[in-house]
Amino acid sequence: MTTTIILARHGATAANLEDRFAGRSPEPLHQKGREQLRLVAEKLRETPLTGGIVCGPLPRTRESAEIVGRELAVAVRSAECFNEICIPHWDGLTKTEIRQRFGPEYPTWLDSPDCFALPGCETLAQVQARAVAGLEDIFTSAAGLTTLVISHLIVVRCLVLHYRGLPLSAFRTIKIDNAALTCLRRDEDGATSVEALV
Repeated sequence: MTTTIILARHGATAANLEDRFAGRSPEPLHQKGREQLRLVAEKLRETPLTGGIVCGPLPRTRESAEIVGRELAVAVRSAECFNEICIPHWDGLTKTEIRQRFGPEYPTWLDSPDCFALPGCETLAQVQARAVAGLEDIFTSAAGLTTLVISHLIVVRCLVLHYRGLPLSAFRTIKIDNAALTCLRRDEDGATSVEALV
């Protein structure tokens, strides 16, 4: 019995196209993002999502999930564990604005994201811990099924690193485009494989 979880990053937003840090801001998908998710639905049309669709709680992940859910007639539920990283004072700012207002914070985030730690903000280790716990719950509760999980770039990167057995210091080596799909399969022996879907 194989259990499958397909990870997807939400579709493109205005912040993605404008190089802004969206964070936990409530922005919706850009029209380009909606088109990307309709293509995701087409890719998955022959893959029965017997475990349903789970998404982060923000509008861009919920909208992404709802597009696929409507197209494939699959129920959608949200889970806080798949929310975006919490760095509230960056939300909505361009990368240039973050550098100007907050000095060395952004260079540290770029160069050593695994060491990034600020009061009132999440670390990558905290994001990874909650997201992995969420996936492990799905591996248990939806054993033998196929579940689509739609989340954010940072969350998906952290998950891919964990299931590939790589350290968080390798964070920047993982490339995840908007609406990209990554398949995790767990066999009866508990081994989990990771494969990008094209």
